[in-house]
Amino acid sequence: MRSLVLYKKETCPYCRKVMGFISSAGRKDVIYRDIVEEADAAEELVRVGGKRQVPCLFIDGKPLYESLEIIRWLEENPEE
Repeated sequence: MRSLVLYKKETCPYCRKVMGFISSAGRKDVIYRDIVEEADAAEELVRVGGKRQVPCLFIDGKPLYESLEIIRWLEENPEE
């Protein structure tokens, strides 16, 4: 099983778009990390991903940015 962690913030419309897709798809395999509520999440996002941009889906520790790219990846890789 792969590790999926979505770095997000609640006020971001692109994050809401991705979270809406995850919810409507009924996916339970994505862990959420809020970069506003969790200081260590923001630090990890920058340290590993190189920038503070959200949404960012870490797939087995590798960052994927851009909401449409994240949704496309999730569509092409159904929950195991």
